[in-house]
This record gives sequence, structure tokens and C-alpha cells, in this order.
Amino acid sequence: MASPSAKELDEVCPSNTDVDVDVVTALARCLVSFIAHPNPQVRLAAIEGAVPYSLTHPNIFKIHDLQPVRNLKVLLRDHPKIGGHALTILVNLSGEDDVLDSLTTDDKFLDLVLSKIVVPTEPNANLLSMLLANMSKRDNLKDIIKKRQTPPEELKSDDLVINQLLDLFVKGFDGTYNKHANYDYLAYFFADLTKHEEVRKHFITRQSYDGTFPIAKLNVFTEHKSEIRRRGVASTIKNVTFEVSSHPDFLSESDINVLPYILLPIMGGEEYDEDDMLDMLPDLQLLPPDKQREPNPDIIQTHVETLTLLASTRDAREYMREVKVYPLIRETHARVDHEGVREACERLVQLLMGEEAKDGEEGQAEDEDEDNQLVEV
Repeated sequence: MASPSAKELDEVCPSNTDVDVDVVTALARCLVSFIAHPNPQVRLAAIEGAVPYSLTHPNIFKIHDLQPVRNLKVLLRDHPKIGGHALTILVNLSGEDDVLDSLTTDDKFLDLVLSKIVVPTEPNANLLSMLLANMSKRDNLKDIIKKRQTPPEELKSDDLVINQLLDLFVKGFDGTYNKHANYDYLAYFFADLTKHEEVRKHFITRQSYDGTFPIAKLNVFTEHKSEIRRRGVASTIKNVTFEVSSHPDFLSESDINVLPYILLPIMGGEEYDEDDMLDMLPDLQLLPPDKQREPNPDIIQTHVETLTLLASTRDAREYMREVKVYPLIRETHARVDHEGVREACERLVQLLMGEEAKDGEEGQAEDEDEDNQLVEV
């Protein structure tokens, strides 16, 4: 794209500097005043020097009713180096509520971000992923579920933006789609979006263009080398399992089939009773003794909480008993020294090892189950 015009970059240059302002702040203000300079070399030098101040002096980017922030948004269309520095500053500033509001309520800016991130040659795609992850903390970003744009031919997706981002996350993890990016931070983006019911329902609706449940595309990343991916995917799966009506699809081997992908990360190389082992899911049998358990206990806790959500119906509990989930949770409880993990394991064990109601008492038991179910906060 062409560089922004001088009119688009409304230069912010303070007419004077307060005499009591320290030298560092004065220098930072001076640099920020030149990020909109018509000369691209001046813009590049100024914005490169301004990056550290977005962490130490965020308020200097808020002068004149956030005019520097508006300039930074325009600079995304500038030379990739300038655009990259602008994105870095916006990522740093998006922890500020007023800046985040400015970003998430600007629909044209969001469209620009979404159109750029899917381009297979975009050098700043990872920064765009980080920015989207931060922007998704605002509830209004759930409307992205309605957005459409023409996908690049290389992506082989459909025109729904959310599907394009999912396909981007799947196809771009190893740099084969875009050598500049791995899109890991989209995992956090999905995790925040799936706090909203309409987004969750999309993730459990089989898509006509590829015949796949969107949430099923994320399963394989529960054991990915990137902790960012593992953490974000674990949270996304947990959020989507709040849709209890779809639990049969989650457990079905021909549909979402999430169970082995949740259980594998929490397993180490422990030995199990032979009868128990033979009843486990095929993917969990005969694991090597050097099999490594997920190293982050918070992610293990998330997986166990997901299992607890899935165990909220009687059919699911009976299935988990059949495939010997209890021995796996028992070993996790014994081997992971983390209070949150142990408490989550104990809650799940209470569900799996508790006595089920007899046929005549089933209605009463279901009412009790509803009282004890986890409620999304």
C-alpha cells in the first residue's frame, strides 16, 4: 500500500514544553511529535526512538485527545519498518483503557488489521496477532464473528473472518504460510472471544466450506512446543465446553473428539494396571516411559477443569469411567505438586467416583447436578 498522506498524518507538535518537565519526558514528547512528519526518514527515526517510551511514558501518546494514537493507526499503512514500530507501540499502549477503547471502537482500523494479518507476505503478522489478542479483551470485539472479507487464495478459507483467522492459526504455525510469523498469539485471541456465547456456538458448528468443527482444528495444539499456543488453546477448549448441548460431539471420535487431546498433556510415562491400560483410549495406550507431562501446572489445571465440565452429564461420566479417566487423574493428583491442580482433580474424582442415581431417582439427581455444575464467570 502507498504511504499515508500528510493530511492523514495530522502532525502533533507541542508549541512549548513545560519547564518543570524532566529531560527524559521532554525528549519523549519531542520524538512523539515527529512520528507524523511528512519525511519518511524522520518518521522512521522518531517512531523507532519512541518505542521504549510506550512502556515508560504512555501518557505522552495521549496528548491532544489521543492524536498520537490516531497517527499510529494510520502508520500501519506506512513502510513495514514504520508500521512495525507503530504496532509495537500500540501493543504496549493497549493496556491503557482509553487507548484500548480507541482501538476497539474504530471499525475501519479493525478492518485494516484483519485485512493485513491474512496476507502471506505480511512482515508484521505476529505483532498484528498480539494486538488482536489485546483488543479481544473488550466485549464489543465479539462482533468480529459477523465480519467477512475475501480471503487470500493461499489460505483456502471462506469469507468469514473468524474462519480465516482459525485457518491462519492452523496453517501458519510453522512458518510455511508466512515465513515472518507463527500466529501463536491468536490462541489468546480465541480464548477471550469464546467467553461469548455467540462465538462459542460458531466454534461448535460444522462449517460447510471444509466440513469441520472450528474447535476441532485446535485439538492438535494441546501439546505444541509453544506455551502460548498450549495455554490459549486449553482455555479456548474449556470455554467452548460450557455449551453442554454439544458434549456428545466433543466426546465422539467422529466429531470433535477432544478427550485424547486433553488427556495426553496431563499424562507422564507412568505405568498403569494392564486391565486399565487396555480400556484406555487408543492414543493413550503404551506411552513411552519418557513421555513428558505438560510442564505448566496452570495448563494442566485448565485441562482438568475442562474434563469436569464435560463430566456434567451422566452419559459423559459413564463414558469417562469406561475409558479409565480416573486412573489418569489419580496419577496427576499424586505427581503434580500444585494446589490448583490437586483441587481440580479432587472435584473431578468426586464426579467420576460418586454413585449415580437409580432409575427412579434420576430426575432428582439431575437437579442436584445442576446445583453443582460449574458456572461461567
